[in-house]
Amino acid sequence: MQTFVMLTRVAPDAVKSPKALEDLERKAVEAVNAKCPKVKWKGSYAVMGPHDYIDIFEAPDVATAAQVSTLIRTFGHAHTEIWGAMEWARFKESVRALG
Repeated sequence: MQTFVMLTRVAPDAVKSPKALEDLERKAVEAVNAKCPKVKWKGSYAVMGPHDYIDIFEAPDVATAAQVSTLIRTFGHAHTEIWGAMEWARFKESVRALG
């Protein structure tokens, strides 16, 4: 499984109340679970910056990660970015292999 970081910015008109935000989250999670059953969610964080949320998940490949991103976009009139990620220890091993 590959690790991905997804940054999401929800459009201002996508949610009008805290309850609507919770409903949006529930629907998005249900859709990802139904359409992308191999995805393993590792964590979700609200952030105060250019994005509203950061989600970390594992997927078997980039195509599946793109499906997650597409589903999220359809539920929140959102902008998403997907970044591939590598654990630091694995990165160091990869660099050492260069010689």
